[in-house]
Amino acid sequence: MEQEFQLAPPQAATAASDVDLLYFALVGIAIFFTGLICVLILYFMVRYRSTARVNRELKVPHRQMLLVELGWSAVPLVIVMIIFFWGADIFFAQRSLPADSMRIYVVGKQWMWKVQHEGGRREINSLHVPVGRKVLLTMISEDVIHSFYIPAFRTKMDVLPGRFTSQWFEPQRVGTYHLFCAEYCGTDHS
Repeated sequence: MEQEFQLAPPQAATAASDVDLLYFALVGIAIFFTGLICVLILYFMVRYRSTARVNRELKVPHRQMLLVELGWSAVPLVIVMIIFFWGADIFFAQRSLPADSMRIYVVGKQWMWKVQHEGGRREINSLHVPVGRKVLLTMISEDVIHSFYIPAFRTKMDVLPGRFTSQWFEPQRVGTYHLFCAEYCGTDHS
């Protein structure tokens, strides 16, 4: 059975589109600046290819160089601050736990996830949740550090022994999605 190439897992939760947009913006910025730097390197290689030209003293006013230096310091600062606040906004939205959510308790154990719903229903290595309802996971580990990861929901949280951690998501699409431990937790991790 042939499978289509997917650039990213399907967006199956509310936070997925925000996370993907930030990710692709970062990739676009990186590609743009990589291309710009390559073009400038090639330009300067051709422009100053002879050593006679390099040794020649540049006659550029000091004030003009100051503006250039301020520009190449200010522009990256503005870009980095935009990325920081954009990412922080997404982070705080995912870490602000909703009060009106369905609670599910998760215990990480080497090579398995044990899940218990509020009503008492239990699952091992799977999680069944309703679409359109906020789900709050309260997690702990029995043995080593684990990382609860559902790529389609763009949710990942480390699960530590002796410490409760929480993560929430709101599924938007019906389907079957992978549930992983994204932390190397021992010999049989894979």
